[in-house]
Amino acid sequence: MKKKTKKQLKFGLIGQNISYSFSKKYFNEKFEIGHFDNCEYKNYDIENIKEFPKIITEIKGLRGLNVTIPYKEEIIPYLDKLSKTAKKIGAVNCITISKKKKLKGYNTDYHGFKKSIQPLLKEHHKKALILGTGGASKAIAYALRSLKIEYDFVSRTADEFQYKYEELDASIFEEYTIIINTTPVGTHPNVDDCPNLDYSLFTKKHIAYDLIYNPEETSFLRKAKAQGAVTKNGYEMLVLQAEKAWKIWNE
Repeated sequence: MKKKTKKQLKFGLIGQNISYSFSKKYFNEKFEIGHFDNCEYKNYDIENIKEFPKIITEIKGLRGLNVTIPYKEEIIPYLDKLSKTAKKIGAVNCITISKKKKLKGYNTDYHGFKKSIQPLLKEHHKKALILGTGGASKAIAYALRSLKIEYDFVSRTADEFQYKYEELDASIFEEYTIIINTTPVGTHPNVDDCPNLDYSLFTKKHIAYDLIYNPEETSFLRKAKAQGAVTKNGYEMLVLQAEKAWKIWNE
């Protein structure tokens, strides 16, 4: 993309209760530093996914969107096309908008997560527990498959395909040495909240990864770290997925 053109190019974030959003600040700072004077990024906070088409029809110059909780799966029926990866994952966090208002969905979350966790992985990290079953968890699962790491989901309700939080005992923690929180539990302002785990089961062999970035150290990460676990928040993942989105918007 040329740094300066006459046409105003607009980007934004679709979500619910997103005033805290990383994306708006990140992209507008990026535009300012890079002298992309014709670009702007806004939050589009909607109460219901049914409000989404109105944004597409009414906002002129809209070139690309990010998607966050709780619409990463609900957005799909409103799109004209999905990338191969987004189709496999079943969740979208990035959208391109053509001049003819054709919408194509992508998933850059998996890219950000994969790149950010790779430096932490050691030979004994063979199995992971994914806390939560929302849109973000699907991208994490896809990334783990690409890294040849087995995984299982954890939810408040158990079935043959996922564990219940109360089931996670010492034998399970010994087997699964990567624990990834994909739920919003612990996000600001509810910083004292954390997933319902026995944190004494974490060891030096464990990685505790939280997709949350605000606060910088969640209660989940702090409690796991106290037991010797290697910890990481979601900030680098967000930066990597944002840069991937920017590349897609400019292809």
